[in-house]
Amino acid sequence: MSEAGAIFIAGPTASGKSAAAIALAHKIGGEIVNADAMQVYRDLRILTARPSSEDELEARHHLYGVLDGAERCSAGRWARLAANAISEINDRDVHAVVVGGTGLYFRALEEGLSPIPEAPAEMRVAAKERREELGPAAFREEVTAKDPAMAHLPEGDAQRLIRAWEIFESTGKPLSYFQNLPRQPLVENIAARIIIEPPREKLYAQCDARAEAMMGEGAVEEVRTLVARKLDPSLPVMKALGVPEITAFLSGNADRDETIAALQQSTRRFAKRQLTWFRGQASGWPRADIADLAVQEILSKI
Repeated sequence: MSEAGAIFIAGPTASGKSAAAIALAHKIGGEIVNADAMQVYRDLRILTARPSSEDELEARHHLYGVLDGAERCSAGRWARLAANAISEINDRDVHAVVVGGTGLYFRALEEGLSPIPEAPAEMRVAAKERREELGPAAFREEVTAKDPAMAHLPEGDAQRLIRAWEIFESTGKPLSYFQNLPRQPLVENIAARIIIEPPREKLYAQCDARAEAMMGEGAVEEVRTLVARKLDPSLPVMKALGVPEITAFLSGNADRDETIAALQQSTRRFAKRQLTWFRGQASGWPRADIADLAVQEILSKI
């Protein structure tokens, strides 16, 4: 076996990534690191398809359910946590199996992060207030006047426009200045990469089955508990796949069958977006259409 490093397993939701990661980790004595933007939150274990307690007994897992839903986890924050976890695992001469569907997370590890400073919390509040004061269109004009590189952002992309505004106001330099600074990879030794990409019809059928099963496995109660916290609706966890659909069900605006259908449709659309990202941004990665073949491919490389 090769020197301990990072093994990347990516792919769309319901593709079998977690099963592949667990099977591989079991075979090589590896440890699993989460690369899914929503599985970092502890609030939605079922709805985000986090590994079960039984799965976690098969191999040591890292960065699953480590943040509260009231927190925000950017790609930068995750990448720093993941790089530390991978380094600690590799230092014990163990492979780190990084698995998830958030392509930007893998890119952050491979290409590094822009050295963008953290803006004070009060600046985020000021940015939101400024957008409310001006309105979305005028706020976008103000942002692009300070940072013309943000002109590609539509006025509805509040999160990125607010980020650009707060960085300029807190540092005096545009966000694009920091984005263009040199980056350093956060992981040096990537032992293998693979994307699990089932045939489209099979993937969509798996998406539908997962969505229906979640409704009977506790996802409704998870969302009920989350909604009762009255968190900021702009938080990532409040926008997680399935939260709006089940919230509508809890509010009486949709019956059970309608909710399942809506959740299935959202899951398929999400998987399609992930496929599009990986095909465009990770076209050079090897592919496998099922978990077993992915494991075999990786074992042949390490």
